[in-house]
Amino acid sequence: MEKFKLDSKETMLLIIDIQERLVKTMKYGDQVIDKTNILISTAEEMEMPIIVTEQYPKGLGSTVPELEQNLQNAKKFEKVNFSVYIDEIKEAIKETGRKKVIITGMETHVCVFQTARDLINDGYEVFIVNDGVCSRKKGDYLNGLDLMKSMGAVITNTETVVFDLLKKAGTPEFKVLSKLIK
Repeated sequence: MEKFKLDSKETMLLIIDIQERLVKTMKYGDQVIDKTNILISTAEEMEMPIIVTEQYPKGLGSTVPELEQNLQNAKKFEKVNFSVYIDEIKEAIKETGRKKVIITGMETHVCVFQTARDLINDGYEVFIVNDGVCSRKKGDYLNGLDLMKSMGAVITNTETVVFDLLKKAGTPEFKVLSKLIK
């Protein structure tokens, strides 16, 4: 396993709490949905596992419909802990056999941060998609990214992730996925 390099056979996608009531409070919620959909398409095309979490859905609503329609093959979990790295989800992540985790979701400085910290502490390589995560306040978002970077997470973006996974042009996957990057 090469460090800092994405390979579809070693990587999974983790989508944290992109829910109806949370999105409404986020200035960049629509961007996060758009970028997450690109990453879902990438994961599907490259046969990467997808895990989705929902923080207290009775209060915060379900995963937004714009994502839900593309998540037929994902494993979904409800939680009340801020970190998703709790027994049931930890086991699902372990069962993928993947040691690299691409993360999108809400909020950068709470659930995303705590999850990244727990994954890193358990030996996973974490890739935070900076245009696929957000917080209500810019300062909290920036602080969350800084905290995760200082712990060893790779701070990246959607386009970099997609092209790192693709490796080269001209493949059938490239023809499908390059159309999503505008």
